[in-house]
Amino acid sequence: MSLPVRVTVTAKVEAVTPEGDEGPLVEFLRAYRDSVQLVVDGIWGLDRVPSERTLHRTFYSGLRGLGFRAHHVSEIYRRAREVVESTKRNGGSKPVLRRLTARIHPLDYKLDLSTKTIKVAVLHDRWVELKLKWYSYLDRYLEGSWRLGEVLVSYRYGRFYVYITFHRDVVPREPQAVMGVDINFNNLTYTILDLNRNLVSMGIIPFRGLKRALHLRKLAEGLQRRYPRSWRFLRWARRVRARWLRRARNILVDAAHRVSKRLVEVAREYNAVVVFEDLEKIRESGNGGGKLSWERPMWCYRRIQEYAEYKALVGGIKVIYVDPAGTSRRSPNGKKLGYVNYRLVQLGGAITTRDVVASWNLALRGLKRMRGSRVRWSPDSPAGEGMRTRPNAGNPEVENYSQLTVGIYR
Repeated sequence: MSLPVRVTVTAKVEAVTPEGDEGPLVEFLRAYRDSVQLVVDGIWGLDRVPSERTLHRTFYSGLRGLGFRAHHVSEIYRRAREVVESTKRNGGSKPVLRRLTARIHPLDYKLDLSTKTIKVAVLHDRWVELKLKWYSYLDRYLEGSWRLGEVLVSYRYGRFYVYITFHRDVVPREPQAVMGVDINFNNLTYTILDLNRNLVSMGIIPFRGLKRALHLRKLAEGLQRRYPRSWRFLRWARRVRARWLRRARNILVDAAHRVSKRLVEVAREYNAVVVFEDLEKIRESGNGGGKLSWERPMWCYRRIQEYAEYKALVGGIKVIYVDPAGTSRRSPNGKKLGYVNYRLVQLGGAITTRDVVASWNLALRGLKRMRGSRVRWSPDSPAGEGMRTRPNAGNPEVENYSQLTVGIYR
């Protein structure tokens, strides 16, 4: 039986304050940032990051004297330790904090869902009320199974934003199938196998966002070529360029949400583990020529994987990552694999695409990982957490299958 997994989601909501209350909140955010910087400066030169108990003895009385509540102080410790540990781990220099953002403990805010307002405790036990610009999709987290966690309050470009976290415990499903997913520029191709390696289904989910985003990027770069020296100093040119690039980003985000949602729906229908490619350093690869070098920078494969991963996790579906090397060049069913052109192949007596072959082999590798090898659950996991398949001559993962089935979901 699988153990429960804590799932956390964060919703970004814009907020407004009544007239006259902006000052105390901004003052609190600045004091919070400066206090985190104070703790960072105090522990940066140490060989080892102190524990929260040590930080409490060193900084508690001084921070309380500035007007912070007790939970404010504990959140300042946590934030400072996170900043120092992550910066040293990445080999960076001493960080200098600039953004006005504060992490608020659940006991230091009061969220009223009926009036869509939130009260935040600031300095000297004063409370500031914020009116939230509520979105309808947030109502799904108010059904009762989700619990409120800590919130973040941020002030950027004259606007307040509240990041509300919800969490709940999810018990992962016991899988009945495995689903290999090959992410391409214009579609997602998947193959579903049962636990006995029998072919269950195949399908293609179109992804049209990249083509539209590339068109807007072409317009923006054309504007820069038309005014190569002066576009940075022309206000209208900067605004037009920024609008096109912002629309391109929004298109990619929306398209990634749509295809990941459809992918998880298919995985839930077959109760399948989702197997993704571990595409490390693919952007640095020089293969593919000029066309791929034009498309690759805006190819949001990692965004699709992340969206699908958290949507699957909420539904209790597991996601694993495998090494994709050679998946489109090996026969997945033991039959002879011949190339028709750069995209189509002949697998036995059937004509199919290399994407189908790749997704089939990904499903086989995912099934092999599930049957005894250590699974690499995330592309950001340390190398020691996952064991890569040893390259062998041929493909030992093959079985004989007789039928190919492809469905297209629009």
